[in-house]
Amino acid sequence: MRSLAFVTVDVFTDIRFAGNPLAVITDGRGLEDAQMQAIAAEFGYSETSFILPPRDPANTAEVRIFTPVTEVPFAGHPNVGTAHVVATLGKLFGREVGDHLRFEEKAGLVDISVRRAPDGSVAGTTIRAPRPLTIGATITSEAIAATLGLRPDEIETARHAPVFASVGLKFILVEVTGLEALARAASRLEPLAAVRAAHLAENCDCATFLYTWVGADHVRARMFAPFDNVVEDPATGSASAALGAFLTTLSAPADHRRLRIEQGVEMGRRSLIDLDIISVNGLFDHVTITGASVEVMRGTLTV
Repeated sequence: MRSLAFVTVDVFTDIRFAGNPLAVITDGRGLEDAQMQAIAAEFGYSETSFILPPRDPANTAEVRIFTPVTEVPFAGHPNVGTAHVVATLGKLFGREVGDHLRFEEKAGLVDISVRRAPDGSVAGTTIRAPRPLTIGATITSEAIAATLGLRPDEIETARHAPVFASVGLKFILVEVTGLEALARAASRLEPLAAVRAAHLAENCDCATFLYTWVGADHVRARMFAPFDNVVEDPATGSASAALGAFLTTLSAPADHRRLRIEQGVEMGRRSLIDLDIISVNGLFDHVTITGASVEVMRGTLTV
């Protein structure tokens, strides 16, 4: 038997028992894929991350991310939380780490900046989404409403139809008509399976990110991913980044736009995700995701 050290953090919050919990295995060397998957299922969080030595010594670490049922190429809250853990450790695989990190992931390289408080503790981390924006097929209001237990007229289509989009991990972006519709929504598996079957070319588990505007630069959101065994996620940085990038396609983008995503309210785990959306010469260039994290547990598990 082998003991593995782990740290759990609540991400996109500075308050314990809010935000999105994440388990971080700080040294995943020697673990087989099946063991990583089993550990992620045992924690039962929306994601668990595993830190490995980098393949390229110029980078900080290789990071692998697992939901309870599958590995994913990129996700926002595991990167924000894992960066918090790494920066707090200060040393990784015998090397000092600073305030600029780079993780090797299946979606590509993820660049991270660490912000510290006056006492030297980690106050927040900012990650850059690893891939350009890709936009897929649209879905009818009737089809997506059925997956959410809503009426078709509660799907807001004045700005855009429900659509697949990604900057590293793919989601269905759905605007709803207001907070009341957002609060009533609940994922319906059979209609969602029909949507997935109708859009096999998207190669997507049909994780659905629904949102409504509560201010000029402030969105309330929820995310359902039942095919990943995530009934609801309290904070989804990768989906937030996809939304921020996608919104630049709906009007002439500013060179720099900030957007706050508030998520997890309906779950009692309020999260705050801050986006900086950068355009160059009127075209989307990249998006960064910023959030705080707070440590909750440290321990060992046996494999």
